[in-house]
Amino acid sequence: MERTFINRRTELRQLNDWYAEPSFSFIPIYGRRRVGKTRLVQEFIKDKPAVFYLSDALAEKVQLKSIGQIVGTAFDDSILRDNGFKDWEQLFTYLAKKVKTRMVLVFDEFPYLVNANKAISSVFQKGIDEHLKNTPIFLILLGSSIGMMEREVLLHKAPLYGRRTGSLEVKEMPFEALTGFFPEKTFDDLVHIYAVCGAIPAYLEKLNPSLDIFGNIENNILRKGTFLYQEVEFLVREELREPRNYFAILRALSEGKRKPGEIMAACGFEKSMVARYIDILRSLAIVEKEVPVTEKNPEKSRLGLYKIGDHFFSFWFRYVFPNRSHLEIENVRPVMEQIRRGFGSYLGFAFERVCREACWRLMKEGLIEFNSIGRWWDKNNEIDIVALDDNKETIYFGEVKWNPKPLGLPILENLKEKAPKVKWGTSDRVERFMIFSKSGFSEKLKKVAKEEDVMLIDVGTFFQ
Repeated sequence: MERTFINRRTELRQLNDWYAEPSFSFIPIYGRRRVGKTRLVQEFIKDKPAVFYLSDALAEKVQLKSIGQIVGTAFDDSILRDNGFKDWEQLFTYLAKKVKTRMVLVFDEFPYLVNANKAISSVFQKGIDEHLKNTPIFLILLGSSIGMMEREVLLHKAPLYGRRTGSLEVKEMPFEALTGFFPEKTFDDLVHIYAVCGAIPAYLEKLNPSLDIFGNIENNILRKGTFLYQEVEFLVREELREPRNYFAILRALSEGKRKPGEIMAACGFEKSMVARYIDILRSLAIVEKEVPVTEKNPEKSRLGLYKIGDHFFSFWFRYVFPNRSHLEIENVRPVMEQIRRGFGSYLGFAFERVCREACWRLMKEGLIEFNSIGRWWDKNNEIDIVALDDNKETIYFGEVKWNPKPLGLPILENLKEKAPKVKWGTSDRVERFMIFSKSGFSEKLKKVAKEEDVMLIDVGTFFQ
């Protein structure tokens, strides 16, 4: 059964806009693994003349033969189909001669071609300059290794820099896209799913819609041999050398060790080693650096904290990795008990992200306006959401509560007490307050909010 194509309307529209231009196009598409890059391109080319090649870890000559078979089939060329291409020059010459009308040429997992031939980017550069640039070909190079795509294609010193006519980073889908995967689920159900799998299509499609999150965790994540049980270890070993060291750092992060010194102490690694590994994990969109949103130079800030930004990696390292001695012998029960006990507190991080997404929607609807958004903290205080509007010198303070009961007035009063501690703007700044709840608000809080123009966002209703 064909999978329903969900979300990605903006990306699809952008690709079709580029395709509508008749001249040669070169579009690198990149993003972390499992985010849906290939599915996006398959949707894009389904009604267009196209040649699609999925690169793999085979030798270059074998891949050239496979490409020849695919191109030969597309052009009904039995000789090419039987013999393949002997080199890249022959491929580019053939396409330049054969392609007379708009056609999409896709090389998926381009980094595999780089591994097979370190000069492949220069080969493609020459192919574009000498053969393809005067054709109507729409060339797409897809890559999951973001660092390699930057080195080979995107950055100023990359061999293919200057040849691209556009580029597209495919990011994780927004939370609201989950309704497309699970239309029958409640808002609470969706937040539970989001906390475990994020909005990564390949993970969401592995879940059974008829089960709740705990049933899915037990049957599809904790069971040895399932895709999701093996996924994190596969990705780390596929993408990274010295996987044992990365496992140690990710484990430390999952335990709440967020400062470089704490990570060093937990792993026994030197500072330079931790810094290098963290940078690589950040390039793969697995780890995030977080600084107070008011910091003017985030990369240089000494207040930076690190965390696992990928929801599934975070869940796996918190509950699967430390319990593999149980799970390898299929002793799932004690692990499920641990998950059920701690799941309520675990949801906070996910719900905070959902509320931040709600802020972007509020801005799109013209209800608030900001240039930057994030968390804020100092030694003694923390505010879940702070959004800054530099143009109007307005600062928004937001409190997020995953609480089964309606929120009361003390939540707002506490937020007001913390607000003056945030050093930003001048004494004339405008302060606005926002409270995010999953269960509504007390009548007293509603009354005060109306009088003081405080924004109350019932997030479950907001995303319906």
